[in-house]
Amino acid sequence: MTDVAREVEAVWRIEGARIVGALARTTGDLGLAEDVAQEAVAEALERWPSTGSPANPGAWLTAVAKRRAIDGWRRRERLDARHRAIARDLEEVADDEWSPIPDDLLRLLFTACHPVLSRESRVALTLRVVGGLSAEAVARMLLVPVPTVQARTTRAKKALAGLPFEPPDQAEWPARLDSVLVVVSLMFTEGYAATSGDKWMRPELAGEALRLGRVLASLAPGEPEVHGLLALMELQASRFPARRASDGSPVLLEDQDRTRWDRAQIERGRAALARAAPLGPYALQAAIAEQHAIAPSAARTDWRAIVRLYDRLLAIAPNAVVRLNRAVAVGMADGPEAGLRLVEELAAEGALRGGHLVPAVRAELLSRAGRSSEAGAAFAEAAERAANERVRAALLARAAAGAVSARAPAPRRSSSAAC
Repeated sequence: MTDVAREVEAVWRIEGARIVGALARTTGDLGLAEDVAQEAVAEALERWPSTGSPANPGAWLTAVAKRRAIDGWRRRERLDARHRAIARDLEEVADDEWSPIPDDLLRLLFTACHPVLSRESRVALTLRVVGGLSAEAVARMLLVPVPTVQARTTRAKKALAGLPFEPPDQAEWPARLDSVLVVVSLMFTEGYAATSGDKWMRPELAGEALRLGRVLASLAPGEPEVHGLLALMELQASRFPARRASDGSPVLLEDQDRTRWDRAQIERGRAALARAAPLGPYALQAAIAEQHAIAPSAARTDWRAIVRLYDRLLAIAPNAVVRLNRAVAVGMADGPEAGLRLVEELAAEGALRGGHLVPAVRAELLSRAGRSSEAGAAFAEAAERAANERVRAALLARAAAGAVSARAPAPRRSSSAAC
C-alpha cells in the first residue's frame, strides 16, 4: 500500500461516516451518498499522488462528492424540479442550518434507523454506514455469517430507496432510540476491543461513539438507558490509557496501572449512572464497570457484587456473552473450578461457536486452577480462532507459557481479575 493510499484510508476511517452523513442530509438519498463518497475516494487516490493531499482532506472529499452528485443529476435528462433544488442547496447550503438533531452523524443514525426496517437491518445498515465497519467486522459483532450482514444491508438500502431520507420528528425518536443505542454501543465495543486487524483498540471509533452518547444524553435527558450507555462508555474509556503496552499489545485488567485511569472520566461515568434509574441492560453493565473503577486494586474487587449484577442483567437481557462474563465473575468469586463448570455448559450448548471468547475464558480459568497443560491447549485453540492479530499474539504467548508451566511446578496465581 502506498503512502497516499494509507493516508486516504486513514482519512476515510476517521471522516467517512461524517462525510456520508452530510451527503445523505443534503441529497436525501443514502445510497447516492455512499456512491459519490466512494467516487471521491477514488478521485483522491488518483489525484493526490501528483497534487499532494489537501489541507483539509475531509472537506475535499465532501466537496468532490457533492460535485459528483450534482454532475450525475445534470447528466440525466429527467432532472426534475426537486433535483434542481437539491443541486442548488448542495452548492449553497449553509453549515449552520438548524435541525432538531444538531449533528450530521447522529442525524444519519436516526434517519437510517427507520421503522420500515427490521431491527436487525437497522443495526447492520447503520454499523456499515455510520460505524464505517466492514461486513466482516459487523458479522463478528452480531455473531452472524457475513452473507447475512450483506443481505440485511442490501435489503435495508432498497427499502429506504423510495422513502424521503430525512431525520424524524422528535415525536418519532422513541421508536428508533433502541436501535440507535445498539449501534452506538457496538461502535464503542469495536473501538474498545477491535474484532480484527492489527490493533488491539480503535480509540478513534470508541471516541466517536462516546461523543454521540454525550449528544444523545443532551437530546434525551429523560431516557434512563441513554444515561446508562453513556455511563458504561465513560467508565470503560477511563481505562484506555492503561489498556495498551508501549508496543501496542493488550494489558489485561489485573495488570493495568490504575494510576493511569482517568479519574475525572470515572466520575463523569458515575454521575451518568446516577441518572440511569431504573437500571436497564446498559446501566447494569455500567454498574459492573463501576465496581472495577472503585476497587482500590484488582485483588480487592468485589466479585460477589459483580456476580449479583450479572444475575440481574441475565434476568432482563439473557445472552451467551453475558453468561460467559458471569462465568468469569463466578470464577473469581468462588474459585476457577466453579467458573469452569459454567463455561463448559456454554461450550456444550455450542454458544459463541467459532469465536475465540469461550476457549480464551476457559483457558484463563484452567490456568488459575493450575491445570497448565489443558490451559496451554485452550489458549492455542483460542489463538487459532482469534481474528485480531494482537489478541492472537497474546493468546499464543499464553499458550507457550502454559506448555512451559506444564513441565514445571505450577506457580500460585493471585485471585485478581483476568478480564
